[in-house]
Amino acid sequence: MGKPTGFMEYERRSVIDRDAAERIRDYNEFHLELDEEERRRQGARCMDCGVPFCQSSFGCPVDNLIPEWNDLVYHGRWDEAFQRLMKTNNFPEYTGRVCPAPCESACVLAINEPAVTIKDNECAIIDRAYAGGLIKPRIPHTRTGKHVAVIGSGPAGLSAADQLNQAGHLVTVFEREDRIGGLLMYGIPNMKLDKALVQRRNDILTVEGITFRPGVWVGRDIDPKQLRNEFNAVVVATGATRPRDLPVPGRELQGIHFAMDFLTASTKRVLEPSAANESDDGNGYGNGRGTYNGGKAVISARAKRVIVIGGGDTGNDCIGTAVRHGCAGLKNFELLSKPASARTGEYPWPVYPRLYKSDYGHSEVVSAYGADPREFAIMTKEFLDDAHGRVRAVRTVRVKWNKPPGDRPRPVEIPGSEQEWPADLVLLALGFLGPEQELVDAIGLETDERSNIRAEFGEHSTSVPGVFAAGDARRGQSLVVWAIKEGRLAAREVDRYLMGSTQLP
Repeated sequence: MGKPTGFMEYERRSVIDRDAAERIRDYNEFHLELDEEERRRQGARCMDCGVPFCQSSFGCPVDNLIPEWNDLVYHGRWDEAFQRLMKTNNFPEYTGRVCPAPCESACVLAINEPAVTIKDNECAIIDRAYAGGLIKPRIPHTRTGKHVAVIGSGPAGLSAADQLNQAGHLVTVFEREDRIGGLLMYGIPNMKLDKALVQRRNDILTVEGITFRPGVWVGRDIDPKQLRNEFNAVVVATGATRPRDLPVPGRELQGIHFAMDFLTASTKRVLEPSAANESDDGNGYGNGRGTYNGGKAVISARAKRVIVIGGGDTGNDCIGTAVRHGCAGLKNFELLSKPASARTGEYPWPVYPRLYKSDYGHSEVVSAYGADPREFAIMTKEFLDDAHGRVRAVRTVRVKWNKPPGDRPRPVEIPGSEQEWPADLVLLALGFLGPEQELVDAIGLETDERSNIRAEFGEHSTSVPGVFAAGDARRGQSLVVWAIKEGRLAAREVDRYLMGSTQLP
């Protein structure tokens, strides 16, 4: 806990954001950290709650020792706070920036007061540790001689690789993209997670002994059977990268793209503006249906009327990116009804609630165009052609949600509510269906009813001996913090498989 009476004395203060009108002119991170005195006050708000639900099954998946490092922050013992933080989380610089903070929803103080700023406190601890030189390469003293291949360099793959390397195994990480980081590098925009921070951590992992092989697509550039022959164990951490499509009339039109294609191409342009192809033929990166082509072309939103279909973090990231491109206008369609602004009986404490809130992208659209872009309870019926094979508008209908007794809620169309929305660029942010099947089939892995790789949580061994699965490839689309947790658990089981026992946490 922090100060015994801190939660009564100090109000919650989150990090400060740069003004929206200013920050949309660049791709830099826009959160400004509080001064040390105020940050210590925020640590002081951690109350003596008795049972810290923030680190329970309702809160932090990686079991962060939250009350302990909140107390250390309050007392200004930053070095010790860093040591506590690193006991459970390989990459707090990522979770402290992009995690939706289920820990704060489960904070006991949040029952009737604003929660403790757990996520901000975490980010402050790790950023101070980097600035103070506490983050140093931890090179293992001994090696086991065992070789492990990790397929995928997202948060699950990297956390598994980090743990296995510290256990003394020789780890090689294969990544089909040209840079290491997976979702961290290309799926999250730079203003939300600076890619220099990702590269900084990758450089440390390299010094510690992990071998990275970017630009190698397992299943195309290298036979998965070769990996099984050359390595003592394999961890599949490819993520759930198969996007959910919207099969309505007009889907084949140019100018309709999956959100991740748009975000990936945009980040590549930010990282290498001189190497990007600035021409935009309306089709841009890939073919708009999820076929990877190396990301050489750019999907530009400049001067276009943009419609983002789907909410969540990915939809919001598309919004913020399109605004920075200089779009002519933007709308965001959400099939579900507008959420409540406070907890309801449907989401009792301490479960993570679905609430109406404005994220950074929404605020930026309000600043740039004068109105919130979101339209709730709206269903896309058709994409309309401009007579040249390009999208010109989206036809929708309003819906109301009906829940028959004992059945799931279903949208019911409202007669007479049809509308047409002008659009030059449509981005589909509808979530993901599971891992791409090409690699799964090549290795011969069994899948579950949701097409994810079948492997029991906590054991992570697949149907193929010596092959393990972790992260979204195993559990389906989820949070970065869950990917880190699964990578750590998979590493523990790989170590047990190789050595007969394990000391990994």
